[in-house]
Amino acid sequence: MSDALEQRSDNVIEIFTDGACSGNPGPGGWGVLLRDGETEKTLCGGELQTTNNRMELMAAIEGLASITCSSQIRVTTDSQYVRKGITEWLKGWKQNRWLTSAKKPVKNVDLWKRLDSEAARHQVEWCWVKGHSGHRENDIADELARCGIPSAGD
Repeated sequence: MSDALEQRSDNVIEIFTDGACSGNPGPGGWGVLLRDGETEKTLCGGELQTTNNRMELMAAIEGLASITCSSQIRVTTDSQYVRKGITEWLKGWKQNRWLTSAKKPVKNVDLWKRLDSEAARHQVEWCWVKGHSGHRENDIADELARCGIPSAGD
């Protein structure tokens, strides 16, 4: 399989995402499991100084960015912050010039803009799963996110 998945016309690409942080803020990692039919691919990365919410967002961004052409995608996350942000809150934030309903700046606006841009290239269904509940794909994404956390020597 190539580095990026390419959509076949007859299926939905599945993306399972998770973020992790050692301290919040602190070193953090993100993980992605991509599935196209029977083919699975993993991605992970991290940052030395970040938050768990930023890593949850980065997982979704990197997962979507790895799909090379416009596709039908199902993103499954254990983050209500990501799922509700993209499906419920984003439209209002954009209408309010990136201010919350309390008229405060939206946190992580840089990543929300990137996620919005990546999601706009595809038809995306956003799903939520309870974390640490024995969901195979979420557990893999969690392990990848933990592996992505850089150590002080990295």
